[in-house]
Amino acid sequence: MTNGRVTWAELSSQIGLSAPAIADRVNRLFSNQVIKELGAMVNSESVGTECTAFVTVSLERPKYREGFLQLVTNLDEVQECHHIAGEDDYLLKIRCRNTKDLDRVISYEIKSLVGVLRTKTAIVMDTTKETFRIPLQKDKFNKTGED
Repeated sequence: MTNGRVTWAELSSQIGLSAPAIADRVNRLFSNQVIKELGAMVNSESVGTECTAFVTVSLERPKYREGFLQLVTNLDEVQECHHIAGEDDYLLKIRCRNTKDLDRVISYEIKSLVGVLRTKTAIVMDTTKETFRIPLQKDKFNKTGED
């Protein structure tokens, strides 16, 4: 999780297994969908995507869920979509060029969809921490033999 560019040889020396054994284990993690994908964490401001917002969405009825999920899956600006408990139905993390672009995504893409009852938006002023790392439960891996 901390270095997706590490070589099999480097991992081998850190873990104490051969490089082919490490490669087999990583391939199993992909096969078992423990590792979903590898990518780069890009500095959004350096590529002109300076606006980050969290948007809650409430749907009028559950029958509108499929259309909503299809829309957010296809919107590049939506980085995350979480089905949440509470007053609202979904929490979206949206990244765009600026607030005008955010308005386009919310007003003309999301709110124009049939079944969207309301949205609430919180615009990010500054980010202190952002990571892809997930805290691991070591006992989970000890049971399956993966260390």
